[in-house]
Formats: sequence, structure tokens, C-alpha cells
Amino acid sequence: MRLTHPLFVLAISATAALAQGTQGDFTTRDFRFTTGETLPALRLHYTTFGAPRRDAAGVVRNAVMILHGTGGSGRSFLSPTYAGVLFGPGQLLDTARYYIILPDGIGHGGSSKPSDGMHAKFPHYTYDDMVRAQYLLLTQGLGVNHLRFVMGTSMGCMHAWIWGYTYPDFADGLVPLACAPAAIVGRNRMMRKMMMDDITTDPDYRGGEYTTQPRGLRAAQQLLFMMGSAPLLQHQQAPTRDAADSVIVAYLDARMRTTDANDMLYQFDASRDYDPSPHLAKVTTPVLAINSADDQVNPPELGIVERLMPQVAKGRFILLPITPKTRGHGTHSLPAVWGGYLADFLKTLPER
Repeated sequence: MRLTHPLFVLAISATAALAQGTQGDFTTRDFRFTTGETLPALRLHYTTFGAPRRDAAGVVRNAVMILHGTGGSGRSFLSPTYAGVLFGPGQLLDTARYYIILPDGIGHGGSSKPSDGMHAKFPHYTYDDMVRAQYLLLTQGLGVNHLRFVMGTSMGCMHAWIWGYTYPDFADGLVPLACAPAAIVGRNRMMRKMMMDDITTDPDYRGGEYTTQPRGLRAAQQLLFMMGSAPLLQHQQAPTRDAADSVIVAYLDARMRTTDANDMLYQFDASRDYDPSPHLAKVTTPVLAINSADDQVNPPELGIVERLMPQVAKGRFILLPITPKTRGHGTHSLPAVWGGYLADFLKTLPER
């Protein structure tokens, strides 16, 4: 008979409790979008860990907001390779010390989105709308009036840059991972355009009023895989022809089970007017920007971040080299790879 040590059982229980967090919904009324469209009630879902700590003046000093990528949700960060590396006892963002806030962006997760029922009549939100909704969630929903730092991955990375110039005094620091503070153009925009066209030009799309997912959604998922994949990793994972065929079919089948065409269309369309580059001089809080050299979304040969970072008063850019540990664009969610840089950055922030 195999016996289980009681400390091991306690560790499993603690991990399970940590994985759940506290979930809630905040509703803001008569939300007006950049386009002029409005929603009588905009719902934002969120997950939190820990508790806010206020100073003598009532300012929250330990809150950290982490923003997810396109198609994800705040709970995307609850994996063993993310929360298991950052949020546990003695770890960098130990929830006994930090108040961790993981919102679901507009159009994502448990927040208001087209697939809730409005379909293609849902307001055409932008990244600016998403950031303003996050601000309302913090200030009106959670009573948070200050952040230790904003950290974001991919789309969340771009949101972190918008936070930097839209609310320049709200956070002590910004940590954008896997993006550039510039308009989405070139191949990045071309891929997004093709994905959106795959959906909307499919006759099965029916103007957004489909009853089963249009076939064009699978084509869009194929492009998304190419967008976020890394050649070295995929070569290692699929070293034979049959393995390659099996891996990609399994990926696409899984995505088709969990993705709605209108939701995906809106998610990628939301980046259409993103461009922090004219506003970088307004970003006065310290910034740690990290990209990886095998990122097909932000290929290093473009040199965009390197050219723009000198405009940021207190900015540092790290380009991670390709290693067996990097995962292309997905390296943004592997703190085991970049956590050391984050630890050093936190030491430079002012003591509170």
C-alpha cells in the first residue's frame, strides 16, 4: 500500500485553493465606446488573489494587474507554468504580499462579448475601450486607486503601453511582454486581415447570425497557429510527418470546440487603431519591455522596440535569445524564462 505524506496532501490542497482565486463580475452602466456605440450594461469578469494593502493616506500599494492576450482570459494565468512559478509562498508575486488582479477584457472570457447574444450587433470595441473599462473595474469595482505595476502579455502587453500614457500616474511600473509600442502594420496586420476575412467572407458567416460555426473560422485558426508558433519548438514536438499532421489537427479541433467566430473577429479587429508611438514621451513610469527572438508576431529583425525605447524616459528593453526554453510568442507566459529580469525590475521601483 502506498502512503501519502500529509505535507504533500497539504501542498496539493494549497495549490488547489490558489488555483481558484476569488472570481467576480463588475457591471458599469451606459458604457460609451470610442465608436460612439453604447451598452446599457457592460460586464467585466475578474479573478483576484490576496488582499489590497493601503498606506496611511488610503492608497493601495500592493496591487498588481496582469492582462491577458487575444482570445484568452484572466484565468489563462492560472497554469502551473505561470501561477505556479509566480504566485506561491516565497515566490516573486507571493499572494500573501500582493493583491493580484486578473481581468477578462471586453469581448473575452466571462466579460460581455458578441457570443452572449448580440452577435455582430455588439459594439466594435478598441484597445482604448478595453483599457478604460479596466480602469473602471479597478477604481469603481474593486476600490483600487493605485497599482504597483501593470504587466501584460501580447494584447495585454499593448494594453500596458496604453496604460502608460492614458493613466501615467496610476502605476509605479509597466511590464509589457511580447509586443511593440507602435501601430500594427506589415505582416502582423496582413495576418489579422486574412483571419478576419476568412470569417466574414465565408457564406456560412451569414452576417454574424450563423447557427453553427462558419468553416472560415478553421482557416482563421490555421493562420493564428502560424502567427504564434515557433519553428524550433514545433520541429521538436513534431519530428515526423505523421506527428506534425497529428499535432496540428488536434490543435485545430480543440480550438474549434472553444472559439466563437464573432468573438474572434471582434478580438482581432480591436487592434485596428492601436499606436502608442506618438505618446511615448508621456510614459514617465519605469518600463521593462521583454520580447523573445523567436516571436513570429514581433520578429526581432524589425527593430521597432529598439528604435522607440529611447523616447521612454525610464525604459529598458530585453530581447530574449532563442533557447530550448523559449516558446516563440508564447514565451510571454513563461516566467521561468524572464522572471529574473522582473525580479531585478521590482527592486528598482520606489519603496512604498
